[in-house]
Amino acid sequence: MNSYPVTAAQRALDYATNVVDGTIPASKYIILACKRHLDDLETGNERGLWFDEDAAQRVVDFFKFLKPSKGEWANQPIELLDWQVFVLANIFGWKRADGTRRFREAYIEVPRKNGKSTLLAGIGLYGLVADGEPGAEIYSAACTKEQAKIVWDEAVAMRAKSESLAKKIQDYRTALTVQATNSKFLPLASEDSTLDGLNIHIALIDELHEHPNRALYDVLDTATGSRRNPLLFTITTAGVSRTSICWLQHTYAQKVLESNLRDDGSDSFFAFIACLDKVAGKEDYLAWDDEREWAKCNPSLGVSVKLDDLRRKAAKAKETPSALNTFLRKHLNVWTQQETRYLPMDKWALCGGIEEDADPLKERLAALERLKNKECIGGLDLSTTTDISAFVLVFKDGNKILLMPWFWIPGDNVDKRAKRDKVPYDVWVREGFVLTTPGNVIDYDFIRQRIKSLGQQYLIKEIAFDPYNATQIVGQLKDQDGFEMVLHRQGDVSMNMPTKELLRLTLTGDLVHLNNPVLTWMADNLVVHEGATALVKPDKEKSVEKIDGIVAAIMAIGRYNANPTQEFSGNLIEVW
Repeated sequence: MNSYPVTAAQRALDYATNVVDGTIPASKYIILACKRHLDDLETGNERGLWFDEDAAQRVVDFFKFLKPSKGEWANQPIELLDWQVFVLANIFGWKRADGTRRFREAYIEVPRKNGKSTLLAGIGLYGLVADGEPGAEIYSAACTKEQAKIVWDEAVAMRAKSESLAKKIQDYRTALTVQATNSKFLPLASEDSTLDGLNIHIALIDELHEHPNRALYDVLDTATGSRRNPLLFTITTAGVSRTSICWLQHTYAQKVLESNLRDDGSDSFFAFIACLDKVAGKEDYLAWDDEREWAKCNPSLGVSVKLDDLRRKAAKAKETPSALNTFLRKHLNVWTQQETRYLPMDKWALCGGIEEDADPLKERLAALERLKNKECIGGLDLSTTTDISAFVLVFKDGNKILLMPWFWIPGDNVDKRAKRDKVPYDVWVREGFVLTTPGNVIDYDFIRQRIKSLGQQYLIKEIAFDPYNATQIVGQLKDQDGFEMVLHRQGDVSMNMPTKELLRLTLTGDLVHLNNPVLTWMADNLVVHEGATALVKPDKEKSVEKIDGIVAAIMAIGRYNANPTQEFSGNLIEVW
């Protein structure tokens, strides 16, 4: 690493300029953060904002006194990277007309190994001894005490390695204190009983995506009201839950950067998100295996983030689809639908079977017309009274296996449900990909009538079903409507081979799904349970969102492979 004689303000300016003009590779939201800085240097004075170069310099200079305790540069003075200088200079340098800090909250989202804990620990120490705040209360906050102590322990270690800091700061094992200013720095967890009465100067939140709810965040946020220069500073990697406080902060940060909001709330919110961009024109596709993209979302690549390590993990993700979500989330900072994805969605996208710009609804209707009087196998997965029910027909279409799904939800409150779940049910209903049954609960007779109608148009040889919620409708389909109903339990043995077959068909490109948006959403949600004997099955509990259509497809694929008819000839791969 090199030393930089230029000022912190100049380094921040150079970084922003080089990012915007493309000299430094960067993702969309880093570029927007840099544009925001450059724009505010030009016009911020119109809103009473000004950039305090001395304040920016002080915090950057402070880090020169710190030595990290771990890693390649342990026990060596910290030399901040340009992106870190940019972040610190923005947060501590921008001021309001009255001289107080502009940014009261900072949201930083970067992949692992980009120096999050070291940066947080350094900010905590700065707030404790160098920020000019009497009686400063600094907290490293997390869900558990163990997590909260990761940043705090690093601050303790850095204090011990600095002679000047060791003289000023007392280490009492549970808190760092400065008696001269009556200030303290300690770890804080949501499980603590002392959350009331906090008077926070700086709160440091590491890995917000791990917080199960917003309770601790709200306590910290409301405890800064009496401070002149409060700061709620969050650094995290991407997460999974779309209902979490981290996701809310993530989407708000995106909104601030995309629209350059300038009301009082957003003008005091600093955002820096380093994540893999979606490919232009292919909004559902990520070039995660393109090394040129890695630098855009790993601003510390080549220093604390090693290229050979990313290559090794990317290679594993290619060979083991279940490892892909971990790679995306932890190393490219991409929010995923679940912890571990079973189906590789880049391969799934290649199984559309239609032109890239084709209308999926028109292609679906054309295929349904073309396949009339063709043999097929059905899979039925019925929901509880208010959830999604799914029926999928499997056709042999040329040398491909074609999935044709139908979905039902209760007709009442579709719009409210879409807003609540943040899933476009209303759009899918309007476009015809999801059907509604009358009322506020699923009408199983409505589903039965549609399956009966489909049986008059297609030669449905069998319908595989799970017995859950299915007793009455299965009896009617069998005894009154004449369908061959096959019990297909959703245990390890019965689901193992057809689940693996779905993966094989996806990997080989022998599957066609006509870009059905609902089925694609469910494929992206799919998590599997793998038992001690390596048997796999869909796991509805661990799948963050719905997978009913994929479960129905897997059952139908299982019966497709076992069906003895001429058109569906194949080996009996499982007995249940």
